[in-house]
Amino acid sequence: MHPLESCVIVMPAHNEADDVGRVIRAIRAQCDYPVVVVDDASTDETAAVARDAGAVVIPLVYQLGAWGAIQTGMRYACARGYDYVLTMDADGQHEAESIADLVRPVREGRADIAIGTCPDRGSLLRRIAWVLMKRASGLTLEDITSGFRLYCREAVEALSRRSATLLEYQDVGVLIALQERGFRIVDVPVPMVPRRSGISRIFYSWRSVSYYMAHTLLLSVTKRRYRRRPQTRTGDAR
Repeated sequence: MHPLESCVIVMPAHNEADDVGRVIRAIRAQCDYPVVVVDDASTDETAAVARDAGAVVIPLVYQLGAWGAIQTGMRYACARGYDYVLTMDADGQHEAESIADLVRPVREGRADIAIGTCPDRGSLLRRIAWVLMKRASGLTLEDITSGFRLYCREAVEALSRRSATLLEYQDVGVLIALQERGFRIVDVPVPMVPRRSGISRIFYSWRSVSYYMAHTLLLSVTKRRYRRRPQTRTGDAR
């Protein structure tokens, strides 16, 4: 693996004590990137296990959700001058062996952002959600809910701004914001494995999915209509 210089791995974690240590050790076996675990107000030993495995831990007093935790990690990365941020889940679904594949297109200058994609992992609920969200938002990326991503510094800076705090999830809203700014985003096929413990924070019930879909579809349609509106140049208005 030819690593990127000045890259940090940011991992949001809420009650992942059973898996986070194993995930960090797997990363250590593949690369020397520092690992920052943002402990999203866990009630178990997530923070202690992550520290014991060698990660820097940022504890949150209030639960912010995956995107809030990731944004916290991105702000940490910006403050310490890292040029790249790689995000991955703490539950073991994202394999450390795939980090090299995710890094490659960015290191070679073919992309600003790489997303690890595995469409086959989708349950029925997830597949229905993907189809609806793609049609509403106009996004053509394969796996728009994947949290296995590599961002360049400019993208991290854009997503660290206060306006991005209004986003509730890390998928469609984030991707639309990045595309609007002209960042080059590529899909990178990677394998993913089912989580060993716990459940998905979104795709675990129809009620949860319904809320997620309503929020995301409203955001997608609103953004798409805004992009289609004719823009008036300064000085042209009468």
